[in-house]
Amino acid sequence: MSDALQQLKTELERFGAANDAAVAERSRRMLNITRDTGELLAVLVRAAVARRVLEIGTSNGYSTLWLAEAAQSIGGEVTTVERSDLKVAMARANFERSGLSAAIRQVHAAAGDVLARTARESVDLLFLDSERSEYCAWWPEVDRVLRSGGLLVADNAVSHAAEMAEFVALVRSRSGWASCLVPIGNGEFLAVKNAREP
Repeated sequence: MSDALQQLKTELERFGAANDAAVAERSRRMLNITRDTGELLAVLVRAAVARRVLEIGTSNGYSTLWLAEAAQSIGGEVTTVERSDLKVAMARANFERSGLSAAIRQVHAAAGDVLARTARESVDLLFLDSERSEYCAWWPEVDRVLRSGGLLVADNAVSHAAEMAEFVALVRSRSGWASCLVPIGNGEFLAVKNAREP
């Protein structure tokens, strides 16, 4: 990681913490992942050789930087989806500063619409960090767009366990999917599509 990128990540961590402590309105909070979650995502991208990453929920781009840095190192890119005008603008400015713009494709749209028009089995790793109440409705498209062997990661599986319970149960009920809960940060729910039994 370059010194400039490290400095930007640290700046965004501090900004996110200060902003969220001062702002009550959810739409204006950053709700960023934790640093250890970013480190986990970066390792997962590299380990899975996930060159085609789809992130649902950009916020100010903090998590995208972790994903994009890892994807770029293996010749990949991240498509990140956000519908908030404010957050799209903030993320764009952060991406320009990061030196990772070539590995990031920003999409300003509703996540459900983007998932519906994404090609079948065109995603290696899908990171969900958005409207948890929508995850079950999005599931058919999530299942469709992930390639066989692809990895699903969903944030807030511990911090918002009750809100995530229905979605976690849905994924675990599907044949061929292997999953686990990783107690890092706010809790990451990981699931691999078409995992083969030993």
